Amino acid sequence: MTVLDVALLAGVQPSPLPAFLLAPAETPQALAAYRALRRETFVAEQGLFTGTDRDDVDDDPRAVVLVATDGAGRVLGGVRLAPSTAVDLGWWAGSRLVVAAGARHGSSIGKALVRAACAHAETHGVLRFDATVQPQHEAMFARLGWTRVGDTVLQGRPHVQMLWPIDRVQRLVEGTKAVLADALAPLGQVPMGLGGSGFRGDDGVPVPGSDLVAACDAIVPAMVQRDPEWAGWCAALVNLNDLSAMGATPVGLLDAVGAPNRSVLTRVIRGLARAAQTWGVPVLGGHTQLGVPAALSVTALGRTTHPVPAGGGRLGDVLRLTADLGGQWRPGYQGQQWDSTSGRTGEELTTMGSFVARARPAAAKDVSMAGLAGTTGMLAEASGLGAVLDVAALPRPRGAAMGDWMTCFPGFAMVTADRPGRAVPPAGPATSAVCGELTTEPGVSLRWPDGMTTRAVHSTVTGLGAA
Repeated sequence: MTVLDVALLAGVQPSPLPAFLLAPAETPQALAAYRALRRETFVAEQGLFTGTDRDDVDDDPRAVVLVATDGAGRVLGGVRLAPSTAVDLGWWAGSRLVVAAGARHGSSIGKALVRAACAHAETHGVLRFDATVQPQHEAMFARLGWTRVGDTVLQGRPHVQMLWPIDRVQRLVEGTKAVLADALAPLGQVPMGLGGSGFRGDDGVPVPGSDLVAACDAIVPAMVQRDPEWAGWCAALVNLNDLSAMGATPVGLLDAVGAPNRSVLTRVIRGLARAAQTWGVPVLGGHTQLGVPAALSVTALGRTTHPVPAGGGRLGDVLRLTADLGGQWRPGYQGQQWDSTSGRTGEELTTMGSFVARARPAAAKDVSMAGLAGTTGMLAEASGLGAVLDVAALPRPRGAAMGDWMTCFPGFAMVTADRPGRAVPPAGPATSAVCGELTTEPGVSLRWPDGMTTRAVHSTVTGLGAA
C-alpha cells in the first residue's frame, strides 16, 4: 500500500512528495556525479579552478559527501565535510557546496545541504564547524544562523570565512547546573549552608570541627531501573571521585536504595558491593526499601586535614586534566558514559584517587554531570574567574569524538588549577597534561590550533558565584 493509498483511506489530502532527498554519497556513481557537478560549476562555469578542483580533502578517508537526488536518483547537488586537522580534534570544515545549474532557483537545495552538513557535524561529535564561502552566498549562510568570521582570499578571489555556532556544551550546562543558584538559595541562608566560605557548592564539604569530608550523589532513576549493577558501581564511583577531588582519603559509604522488586535490589547491591570491595571502602549502613520506584543515592565520608577547594584558583593558574583514558563506552551509553574504571584493579583505582591529595593543587574538581568544559567552568566560577581550554592539549581516548568526550561522564577525570611549572606526582594509569589556564572572562572558551577561540560556556555555570 502506497502513501497515497493510506492518505485516501484516511480521508486526508496527501502531502506532496519532496522534490529531492538528502543522503550520504555511498556509491562510486554518486561520488562521480557530485564531482562532475563541481567541475561543471567551479572549473567550467566560474573559472575558479583550472582543469580540476580536486584537492587533498577528496583523498581523506574521513571526508563525508552529502548529496541531493531527485526521484530518478540523479544528483542535483552536494557538499563535503571533513576534519581540518590530521588528528581529528572536533574541528571540521564544509566545502565544495554545489547545486546543478538547472536546480538552483526555488528548490532550496543549497540551504538543505548546508543544514544537513551542520546536523551531520553536530551528531558526530564536532565542536567547531566552519566554511569559506563566496561573497554572494554570505547572506544565505547568515540567514541559516552562521556568523561571519572575516574576509579571506581563495584562488585569488575574495571569500568570506563563516562559523556555525555549536552550543552542545552550553545546552548540557543549562540542563544540569544552571538552575542551582536559584533552586538552592534557601539552603544558603543558614550559616555554613552549601559548604560555607571557601567551599560553597564544592564536590564535598568539610564537616565543621573535624577532619571529615562528606559527599553525596544520586543516580538517575532510569539508570537504576535499566542497568542496576552498573548503577550500584557508579554510585560508589561518583562519590569516591568527589572525595578524591577534595584530597580526602575515603573511610566509608552510606547507601539509600529504593527498588520495585527484589531482582533490581539484588543487582544494585551487587554492583555497590563489588565497588566497595574493589576500592576497599566499606558500606557502613544506610536505608533499603522495596516496592517503590527505583532510586539510589550514596553518601561518602573521607578524611583530610587540608581539603582542596574548587575555588582556590588564581588568575594565570594553568589548568590540568588528569583522566583515565583506558576502557570503552559503556554498552547502551555510547557517547555518554566512558567506562574506564570497571576493569581496573583496586590498587590502580586507589593510586588515581589519591592524585589530588598527593599533588596538592590550588583547586580541583572531578568531571561529572556537566562534562569536561562545564566542570572547568564550575571550577573557574568558584574561583571568581573564567577559563580557556587548549583543545589539542586535552587528553582523550582513541575512538572518542571530541564533542562526546567534552560532554560525557568520563569515569575518572580531575580538572586542577595551579601555578605554572609546578611539578605533579605520577597519576598511576591516568594521563595528566596541562590544557589551559584561568582568565578574567567568565565562562569557558576553546582555543584551536589556528589560534581561534570559540565559546563553549557563555557565562557562569551554576550562578553560585565565587566560593
